[in-house]
Amino acid sequence: MRKRLIAGNWKMNGSAAASRELVAGIVDGLGAAEGPETLVCPPFPYLAAVAAQAEGTPLAVGAQNVSEHASGAYTGETAPAMLVDVGCRYVIVGHSERRSLYGETSAQVAAKYAAAQSAGLTPILCVGESLAERESGATEDVVAEQLDAVLAHSGVASLAKAVVAYEPVWAIGTGRVATPEQAQDVHAFIRGRVADGDAGVAAGLRLLYGGSMKGDNAPGLLAMPDIDGGLIGGASLKAADFLAIVAAAATN
Repeated sequence: MRKRLIAGNWKMNGSAAASRELVAGIVDGLGAAEGPETLVCPPFPYLAAVAAQAEGTPLAVGAQNVSEHASGAYTGETAPAMLVDVGCRYVIVGHSERRSLYGETSAQVAAKYAAAQSAGLTPILCVGESLAERESGATEDVVAEQLDAVLAHSGVASLAKAVVAYEPVWAIGTGRVATPEQAQDVHAFIRGRVADGDAGVAAGLRLLYGGSMKGDNAPGLLAMPDIDGGLIGGASLKAADFLAIVAAAATN
């Protein structure tokens, strides 16, 4: 059975003091009991401090973005090895905000994914459609294009050391959420497309739902057979809210 994974994406929120308090609350709530794998992705300035605070606890740390380059004259960028150096184990690539606000193409996302894996990081590959794309019936075409770029670059076997997060753009930070059935349909499509290349990799691939998952709707979403966890935005900024989702993942 695939181990549940709950990942908190803090985006550009918080402060050093707020991060310390939030991590303390999450770690205290997680305790030492075996449960879903849990990680947080704080803003870059707080990565090292959060990683140090989480060391020796069940909480893992990831970054929100990474460069596709290993080193060089890329002012403002962060190399994959640098993230490993400060204690990161995961990194988000291809988040919809990176695609829409900063113009990241699927080819660039695929390069970041490969660079992350080369450094020993586990990429969390984000895919998903806009509201207009969903309403036009293009959801599967959009998700397939984003996924296929990575498959073409790194091969299906690379997904054995990766996570895929389906995040319908229309449900991110809007309060709207895909129904469990809508989310399941896309998750099943993703797993099926991967299975076309390697059924074993597809069976073990962890698929997360990202799009306004909260404590109250998490049980219904996590009850779906192909939803293995969540990529949590706003609800990861309060320990109690985040832990409610972790608890739902432990019992569904």
